[in-house]
Amino acid sequence: MRICGFSLLIALIAAPAFAQSADVTILAATCSGCHGASADGSGGIPGLRGQQQAYLANQLKAFKAGSRPATVMNRLAKGYTDDEIAGLALHFSRLR
Repeated sequence: MRICGFSLLIALIAAPAFAQSADVTILAATCSGCHGASADGSGGIPGLRGQQQAYLANQLKAFKAGSRPATVMNRLAKGYTDDEIAGLALHFSRLR
């Protein structure tokens, strides 16, 4: 749980850099605390690597809206802009 809190802190710090440079890799790196360094997930945490872009974006939007329950992601997603959600979805969909 401590790692996820740290990931939130890094995401908040990295958000302005993402907005200015459109470099989603900085923001995506914060996801590794829970989803793993290779984004393959483990245990009850799903893998993100290679998922469909639309699916990932829709899940993040559902977390943000509060329509998909979660222990952590619903709180993290509230801090993402629509552009960040789109960028994260594209990033993880391209990982093979």
